[in-house]
Amino acid sequence: MINQNFKSILELISAFPDEETCIKHLEELRWNGYFVSPFDRTSTVYKCSNHKYRCKNTSKYFNVKTGTLFDNTKVKLQKWFMAIWLVTSHKKGISSLQLAKDIDVTQKTAWFMLQRIRACFGIENNNDLDNTVEADETYVGGKNKNRHVVGMVERNGKLNAKKINDVKSETLTTEIIRNVKLSASLYTDEWLGYKGVSRIYDHSIVKLNQGEYVNGRIHTNTIEGFWSLLKRGIIGIYHFTSKKHLQRYVDEFVFRYNTRNRSEANRFNLLLSNTEIRTTYKGLING
Repeated sequence: MINQNFKSILELISAFPDEETCIKHLEELRWNGYFVSPFDRTSTVYKCSNHKYRCKNTSKYFNVKTGTLFDNTKVKLQKWFMAIWLVTSHKKGISSLQLAKDIDVTQKTAWFMLQRIRACFGIENNNDLDNTVEADETYVGGKNKNRHVVGMVERNGKLNAKKINDVKSETLTTEIIRNVKLSASLYTDEWLGYKGVSRIYDHSIVKLNQGEYVNGRIHTNTIEGFWSLLKRGIIGIYHFTSKKHLQRYVDEFVFRYNTRNRSEANRFNLLLSNTEIRTTYKGLING
């Protein structure tokens, strides 16, 4: 089942017509025959009936959904699979209102499902970048001071983007060091916040304020292209995002960018393989 290439939502539904087929697919992706207790990864696991398992060391029962984004949800797995397929295959994302219509749930449930899914997108936003790397900062909607994001992209490679509190030199330098190897050649614009990285990296600047957008290999067009995708998606599909949830939306677009050369079925299975992040509704709405 893992290698099956689903090319449409109809093929997905055909492949997973009921809860049983969804559970088997999750078990294959998550455990591949080697069952692991979410309560004690070193424990022996006993297989019980109806896809239930018991952890020997804690005597607790669990199933493949325990400790994942599917934990403690009344929504059937087929609808979860449909939601994951839709949000990973849409180039600009999908709104909770549209998802609610597509899978026949309430808008409140669809929003909660999307936020749980977004919590797993961060698996593609923690790459070690090297070689030629472009870095740039921007802000997404709302007041400038509340929506800062810094992005770094390795040409012909992966991209990382992080929400930050400000664009001061100390903040930008810290994020770049966390994400970019010291052996990389770094290209930025002339913003003073990048003055600190010149002492650390092979750092070249493109002078945008003087109308210089490309100087040989020196440019930031790749990361600026990503900002366009991010902003069009948030403004056109989501319209608004709070400061609290901004990183989740950024993670979504980073995931989509970094998996752009994968098939839709591959992206779907990649996310399903990394769902061990549980988000509560209370945690989402508080603050």
